[in-house]
Amino acid sequence: MHRVRSFLSVAELTVGELMELLNLAQQIKQNPEKYREALAGKTLAMIFQKPSTRTRVSFEVGMLELGGHALYLSARDIQLGRGETIADTARVLSRYVQFIMARVFAHQDLEILAENATVPVINGLSDDLHPCQILADLLTILEKKGRLQGIQIAYVGDGNNVCHSLMLASALSGMDIRVATPEGFEPKPIYTEKARTLALDSGGTVHLTHDPAEAVQGVDVVYTDVWASMGQEDEAETRKQVFKPYQVNRELMEKARTDAIFMHCLPAHRGDEVVDEVIDGRWSVVWDQAENRLHAQKALMVWLDRQIPENGL
Repeated sequence: MHRVRSFLSVAELTVGELMELLNLAQQIKQNPEKYREALAGKTLAMIFQKPSTRTRVSFEVGMLELGGHALYLSARDIQLGRGETIADTARVLSRYVQFIMARVFAHQDLEILAENATVPVINGLSDDLHPCQILADLLTILEKKGRLQGIQIAYVGDGNNVCHSLMLASALSGMDIRVATPEGFEPKPIYTEKARTLALDSGGTVHLTHDPAEAVQGVDVVYTDVWASMGQEDEAETRKQVFKPYQVNRELMEKARTDAIFMHCLPAHRGDEVVDEVIDGRWSVVWDQAENRLHAQKALMVWLDRQIPENGL
């Protein structure tokens, strides 16, 4: 069995591959007609253990705009690991479709899918990582700032899957990232260490702090996410109290550069991690960022398709 390229983490890419992907995303965004048949006749299976607006719509529309077809499989349609092993699900789906995208709880489920599939597997989100979101984020920063190398970015909030992927991508592309979380909510050490290793090669830096004001001082980009992720609803009220000092408001944004941009992967809980004045204000690029999920994911699927050996599987 030929191993095909999958996309489970940004850290699997080289800097060259990352920039190739982002350049392709820009080309597809500027000239979508040219790629109208790029994946003609191909099908993407979309497995959702966790529901999502942006992930489902952007992948489904993206596949349609590339000439292909997307198949939505909810937790009711396909029960990963229940009744049929994840490995067997991967083997079966590989006989029907050309790509598998999965949005799961346990990151290990994706690893098992990728190990046993003979088609590319894409991480649509796991409890550990959210690499497709981060491709869109980097594309947005590139558009707004003209470069990635040397850009200073502050992530304020919970050390979650978005934080992990943002750290890895920032370190890989030579950005300086500062992460401000409350004590006990830091990113997992395995991802901090991996990011610091990547930063050694790229000239980037990774800095952790518990002080949001220190993190955003003079940065180009301020990024936040929800305080309680899917599956943590029972902790939401407790977290609100702990995270209150980490709200992104005017006072915090004004500590960043005057031309700083504000980013959020959405959905936003207005009045919690961000206030209306920021998300609707002059700093915000969140709607461009959301749109870029479509272009970045189209580029990812075209790029993965190009990695498949010519002689098939």
